Amino acid sequence: MDWLEVSTENCPVQRTLDVVGEKWTLLILRDAANGVRRFDDFRRHLGLSEAVLSDRLRKLTSAGVLKPVPYREPGSRSRNEYHLTRKGWDLWPVLVALRQWGETHSADPDGAVLDIHHTECGAPVRVVVECSMEGAALTPAEVTAQPGPAARRRA
Repeated sequence: MDWLEVSTENCPVQRTLDVVGEKWTLLILRDAANGVRRFDDFRRHLGLSEAVLSDRLRKLTSAGVLKPVPYREPGSRSRNEYHLTRKGWDLWPVLVALRQWGETHSADPDGAVLDIHHTECGAPVRVVVECSMEGAALTPAEVTAQPGPAARRRA
């Protein structure tokens, strides 16, 4: 069975995009990974409407990507902060890869907006696809992709 014969209804890329495939969702995740926690801070930093932000936070919370954590400032009502869960942090390499692509192909002429480096040695961080056995970085030409055990024939 070749790829064009495979149904994509159970594709993990498609299921992932169902959760994080909207621009604002990825930007919320970027901000959460960089320490933004509160609704008003997300709204101010991203410049999106309350309705869109509420919708995206609700979706990310129900998907288990963000966890609401109640807080209360003196004299105010209880509100939620939004913290990345383990499932949310597992998306961090995706965000770093998107940043890496952007720095390569649509960089700001003044330089990086966010410097991501290894704390110990100071070297820049990059995302690579590697062989799980050898640990060597791979190019697309060195990889074979074929339908796996969950592949279903298109109807």
